[in-house]
Amino acid sequence: MDIVALRTKSPQELDALLTDARARLSDLRFRLHAHELKNVHEIRETRRTIARILTIRNSRKPQADSRKPSVRVPA
Repeated sequence: MDIVALRTKSPQELDALLTDARARLSDLRFRLHAHELKNVHEIRETRRTIARILTIRNSRKPQADSRKPSVRVPA
């Protein structure tokens, strides 16, 4: 699935797509080791789809200030 189509999805739809993609990746890996998978490129595409979904999910989260305070307390 392309990035433009993924950006239009709601968070619930993204979660469902992520679950489906992870299940598909698991199935593809199983079929690869059982020598049943003909198109191994599907594994790469599925991994990239998962990465795209996670990127969109993380970009929508509010950015928290991850910096630590610069003031140190003497020991």
